[in-house]
Amino acid sequence: MSTSTTGQIYPLNRDQSAELVRLSTAAVAAAGIAVTWDGGHTLETTDEGGPVLGLSNLARTLASQDKKDWPGLVVEHFAVVLEQLRQGAPAAPADPERQLIQRLIPRAALPADWTADRPDFVPGLVSVPSVVSESSVTMYLDPPAGLGLTWSAAEGFGLANLRGLTCDVEYIDHDDMRVAVVTGSPSAASKALTLDDVLENCLNVDASKYGVLAALPARDALMIHVIEDLTVIPALGFLLGAATRYFHAAPSPFTPDVYRVTPDQTWHPATATRPGRATQLLSAHMADLVQEIAAREAMNAAWRE
Repeated sequence: MSTSTTGQIYPLNRDQSAELVRLSTAAVAAAGIAVTWDGGHTLETTDEGGPVLGLSNLARTLASQDKKDWPGLVVEHFAVVLEQLRQGAPAAPADPERQLIQRLIPRAALPADWTADRPDFVPGLVSVPSVVSESSVTMYLDPPAGLGLTWSAAEGFGLANLRGLTCDVEYIDHDDMRVAVVTGSPSAASKALTLDDVLENCLNVDASKYGVLAALPARDALMIHVIEDLTVIPALGFLLGAATRYFHAAPSPFTPDVYRVTPDQTWHPATATRPGRATQLLSAHMADLVQEIAAREAMNAAWRE
């Protein structure tokens, strides 16, 4: 499911998005900064090498506010952003081997040319080495220039440090199935990049038989169901609803989609849609898995008789 539409900044409609852009452009123009909007989720300064100003989180904030309050909220937002810009870019990390954290970022939140050569982790999300401070996140989309490191080296450091972050886990028991939710951190969903470590060291589960269902609805949530039997069907229905609700309500939304992750850590969409229909169906990959589990359970039942 894509939430990036040219001329529309989710969850606002086109007219509301245009109003957000008008207010934002005026707010930064008052500080002497000229910007352009290409219909995406960012404002780009007209000066070469100038900052890019994201609009996604501001759009989410305004969507729940009375429109008469929008001008003040926009001015307040950019006052904070521009003060951070005046303080200058953070210095490069002194010890990238220990400071870099690999993070997932919505592709739509960045100018297209910044991530054109980076593959999606899952559709719409890219993995970027970053440094997190108390007040900001600095992404290094060009590690050779910004860090003096190759992409593979920066990514390796970032993944190693991501593995080192502790997990806060909550459990949801519904009927006969269980969903684990890794939460409590801005890096929670990014833990999907090291899902094998999450399963082994955070959840202490063995998913080597069928893998797991996983959802990354927002930056601070990773939802996981270990597939063991045909309870995968109600678990999928539960996750689709929970991920969609979280995606629409939480700051920094990622994706409402649910994935089946195989034991070798390959991610496959769990659902598919028919052209012209909104109803979601099992993907071919997921349908094959359900048939495999059903056949095995039928065989086991026959042996017990």
